Amino acid sequence: MTRRHDSPREHAVPRRFTGQTAIVTGSTRGIGAGIAERLAAEGANVVVSGRSEDAGEAIVERIDEATGGDSGDADAPTGDAVFVRADMRDPDDVAALAEAAVAEYGSLDVLVNNAGVQTETAADEATLDDWAFVVETDFRAYWLAARAALDHMDRGAIVNVSSNHAHATMPKYFPYNAVKAGINGMTRSLAVDFGPRVRVNTVVPGWVEIERTRDELPEGRFESVESIHPTGRIGTPSDVAGAVSFLASEDAAYVTGSALLVDGGRGAVLQDDVLPDYRAREGSTGDEE
Repeated sequence: MTRRHDSPREHAVPRRFTGQTAIVTGSTRGIGAGIAERLAAEGANVVVSGRSEDAGEAIVERIDEATGGDSGDADAPTGDAVFVRADMRDPDDVAALAEAAVAEYGSLDVLVNNAGVQTETAADEATLDDWAFVVETDFRAYWLAARAALDHMDRGAIVNVSSNHAHATMPKYFPYNAVKAGINGMTRSLAVDFGPRVRVNTVVPGWVEIERTRDELPEGRFESVESIHPTGRIGTPSDVAGAVSFLASEDAAYVTGSALLVDGGRGAVLQDDVLPDYRAREGSTGDEE
């Protein structure tokens, strides 16, 4: 099996974001926490946000332990972190988040729209409350956060986190799947309207091993899901964090309005059972150095 990248700091590019400030919404756990750790490891001062103060402060502490805390040195190779509580369904909280970042660090250079929720509802059974819950958190908040950030950005980058459900989906994921497709369209709109000052791109994760993934996959099913990926595994928050870091950095200075699929090749597979069967016949384990 291809080696996992479990630590978001493992492949960090030193000083990539030194002197810059980044907001990562929904970063108290999972993918968002991994993105916050990666950006801090690359020098950014990171605003961790979410609804749980305890969870948010735990991520800040984890970043501080890894980076050595606030050195007070603008040229330090690693960044600082602070938690700001924000409910992304509340427009006032969204606006205040951008203000807090600037008040704390004096600038705002990167916004990662990551906060998201979903319901286990089909299109014919979802209620207006289900609709509002997902659309206000996963879609409206992305626009509001981007607009609030733009007011403080001379130059910079916004990265929206979407999902492979934007391209292909499963039953009972509505309106999550519809909203994720909408995020890709929003990215194109923002890239056109915010350029040339600010670049806007989307990262589109596939299966990612976060807190709920193993709980949702019964014993044996996890391995089965991994086997239908050309990489031989599902992703980790570190995999997504690396893609976000690239899109937010000057390495992607000529990239805007794009969607980067980070799914271990899952979207390239036409027939699920063929790939593991082929490997079994060929005696291939997919191991790599």
